[in-house]
Amino acid sequence: MRFGIGCNLCCCVHLPQSLAKSGKSEHSRKTQEHKRSSKVNKFDEFSSLLEGPRARGAFTLRGLLNAPWSLRIEAESPLTVIAMIRGEAHIRHDNGKSCSLAPGDVAITRAPGHYTVADHPDTAPTIFVNPGQDCRAPDGRSLFEEMMIGTRTWGHDSNASHLMLVASYESMSDVSDRLREALPPILWVKNEDWDSPLIPLLNAEIARDAPGQAAVLDRLLDMILIAIVRKWFDRQDSREMPWYEAKGDRLVGRVLKMIHQDPAQAWTLNSLATKVGVSRAALARRFQEVVGQSPMNFLTQWRLALAADLLSEPEQTLETIAERVGYSSAFSLSSAFKRVRGISPKEHRERSKA
Repeated sequence: MRFGIGCNLCCCVHLPQSLAKSGKSEHSRKTQEHKRSSKVNKFDEFSSLLEGPRARGAFTLRGLLNAPWSLRIEAESPLTVIAMIRGEAHIRHDNGKSCSLAPGDVAITRAPGHYTVADHPDTAPTIFVNPGQDCRAPDGRSLFEEMMIGTRTWGHDSNASHLMLVASYESMSDVSDRLREALPPILWVKNEDWDSPLIPLLNAEIARDAPGQAAVLDRLLDMILIAIVRKWFDRQDSREMPWYEAKGDRLVGRVLKMIHQDPAQAWTLNSLATKVGVSRAALARRFQEVVGQSPMNFLTQWRLALAADLLSEPEQTLETIAERVGYSSAFSLSSAFKRVRGISPKEHRERSKA
């Protein structure tokens, strides 16, 4: 029998109802598996961002303040967690972003960037916090000892209207470049969205004076940071971040996965395009649309971010790092690092120790 062009053969063949349902079920099952697999891959890659945080001598403080109060923060800490226990606070970042925190709410800020935390958006700064957590009054006098009222407890008095917890990573080497660069300058999570027991625990532990307490607080900060970022990542607004959106793109997501999993591979635009089955022009165009830069520029940035993290490990030589991140020699890595980041690997290593 001869069928004309365009003849719909499936209309002429009637499958048994049970078989038709089975086919639909199989299709549905495969679709769900694909969605689950995509989600798992995204979170596996996200998990790699959270491998690095390890506080060492973190700054932790209970702040007890009576209104009106306003802290101008210019401390340059790599990452800072702010949690409200009592009263409300308003954070206004210099980039224009702002949020309000009620009891149980938490926020994370990252360097670089300055911001103000106050009891009310209109309250002018009454305390200035400079690098090294150096607290000053508007007239320049030191307030740290003057306002200390107990173990890691600072402010006006123990019955103040506002109680705020502050925990900061103080060294760039404590938090990976990749994690810092993946986060916005300020993010926040509401109490009803996560309801974690970690904040009450931190509140209790900060004021405790016991052997090994600094190590306890360091590990608590690591857990709290991971918990907050994970919850924020799962929220809808985090998906506006380009790095998250890119992973959801079928073409770009595959390229990112290859680069992330094997940065030492001698990738070229041609080899990446061949792997995903498109032309170089198609890949370059789509990658630029989704990520905002070319595949090769992204590859360079990723390799140098990995190198920056590895430079914080004293046992890693520059030659070993170069080999691990895809550079033919220590000289090639040094040249790229200085060109893109503005400082040499040696300077970066020295700064990460500070």
